[in-house]
Amino acid sequence: MIEQLNQLRERALDRITQTASLDELETVRTGMMGRKGELTALLKGLGQLEPDMRREVGQLANRLKDEISRRLEERSQQLLAQASVINEPYDLTLPGIKPSVGGLHPIQQMRYDLDDAFLSLGFEVFQEDEITSELYGFDHLNFPPDHPARESMDTYWLKDSNGKSGADRLCLRPHLTGASVRYLQQHGAPARFVYPGRVYRNEQTDARHERAFFQYEALIVDNDFSFASGKLLVETILEKVFGKPVEVRMRVGFFPFVEPGFEIDMQCQICGGVGCRLCQHIGWIELMPGGSPHPNVLQAAGLDPDVWSGFYVNIGLDRLVMMRYGVDDVRLFHSADLRFLRQFR
Repeated sequence: MIEQLNQLRERALDRITQTASLDELETVRTGMMGRKGELTALLKGLGQLEPDMRREVGQLANRLKDEISRRLEERSQQLLAQASVINEPYDLTLPGIKPSVGGLHPIQQMRYDLDDAFLSLGFEVFQEDEITSELYGFDHLNFPPDHPARESMDTYWLKDSNGKSGADRLCLRPHLTGASVRYLQQHGAPARFVYPGRVYRNEQTDARHERAFFQYEALIVDNDFSFASGKLLVETILEKVFGKPVEVRMRVGFFPFVEPGFEIDMQCQICGGVGCRLCQHIGWIELMPGGSPHPNVLQAAGLDPDVWSGFYVNIGLDRLVMMRYGVDDVRLFHSADLRFLRQFR
């Protein structure tokens, strides 16, 4: 068997030296060391040898495997180096190959466009962490202790927060609104700011809903700010984003953190208000809640509700992007499907 191993070594090294391509080299490797290779087949008879001879042959076989593996790697590097050498003249005046470039995700692009629109109106952009507490996510926002949004069916509570409450009970933020209290506590009033970001809800996904999605909130706090001015603000921002006037409507709605509260809808840009699957055939898309900050929210922020009022909106950023590009399923934006995303570069 020692003689057979020596003969196998000579054949293997000779074949490796004569290979002219990486494909040929791979064929040699498989033929020698693969599951059905010559070395593998030869070593199957190792168990029939005497113990002393078995040890000697085994050591020789291991050295041979290492040598063949090393020579295969060396030859591979030689072939790669040869392939990288250009032996023929080339024309430097020919145009090059345009490199492939990425682009902004359409939701991120919409966020930047909204930032520009609000900054042009004198707003400040504010950020906060994606992990918040029950204190800022619910208590400061006038949510009753038994409000269903506090339950795990709606909110992702962190495991170590079980049995805790208030500032010690942590969760993935279910909305951005708690940032309004945090900002006002830090900066006071008057205030004019926006705060974009991702939020998390434990809900069923469909064409209009996702578990992790983006919101874009805006808040004005001043001595006297009318609802008419608030509606004009919404119309102005939408016109900047879509490049044309967009029809909106305000319906009475209830939210713990505003009083009075409104649902603000925009005309469906997919069907032009005629009715389609996305707008559930009514021609309107629920875009954002809005209203004046509730007195309890202002008090939590350290402000006197008899002195200060304002206007608040929470834009569903994903839906706004759907309207801009005529996409009828929000799940496409979060699918990471490059065939879909390349359309927006």
